[in-house]
Amino acid sequence: MIFVGEGALLWRAVQHTLDSGLAVDLVCGPADARTARPDVPFLATADVNTVAAELAAAGTDGLVWSINNRMIFRAPVLSTGLRILNVHHGPLPAYRGRPEVALVYAMLRGEPEFAATLHQVDEGIDTGRTLAAEYYPIGPDDPYHVVLRRGLETCHNLFKRCLPLAAADPAWTGEPTRLMETEGGGYFGRKALLRLPEHRTDPNFERATDLGFLAGYFPELAATLS
Repeated sequence: MIFVGEGALLWRAVQHTLDSGLAVDLVCGPADARTARPDVPFLATADVNTVAAELAAAGTDGLVWSINNRMIFRAPVLSTGLRILNVHHGPLPAYRGRPEVALVYAMLRGEPEFAATLHQVDEGIDTGRTLAAEYYPIGPDDPYHVVLRRGLETCHNLFKRCLPLAAADPAWTGEPTRLMETEGGGYFGRKALLRLPEHRTDPNFERATDLGFLAGYFPELAATLS
């Protein structure tokens, strides 16, 4: 298996895979995503599409896991025959795009729940076939940093649940999943991020933007809100 991404969520997934007795062929991500893991090959890149040949050569089972990954897969990788599975923090198709931004909008709208979704990557952004999902609650008084931590744990739990299914059958077609639709849902990228200050009068704005100790992890979001 190949892993693409960065951060603690990625490396927790890698460790769980190794602990499960499964092989990790390669981890690919930004140079600063490297950790002291001499037992795991690491390929540094700022654009995963420039190393498509290396990924194709490294994979032994045809599976690529995209975990906490900000890079977008394009034709060079998508045409290799590798099956790419992405753990997306957000219910699909309602909340595509940048999870940290989508979650703010979900809380502004008073959504009572959010989700982690596993989907197969295609040419779009978070538009591929949904394979599995796990929903979690958003309390009416929960601040953003509490909800986000809950969501990240849900993402990891979803990965742990789906890992053996995909490992046993690389062509695994998933399980019945409740797709979330919501009025005003869609893609939440940079334009949505820049519109956030327009919602300062919303009664949910304070708790939906309470980044707490996570502000340092999302500097662009923190700067926009300030």
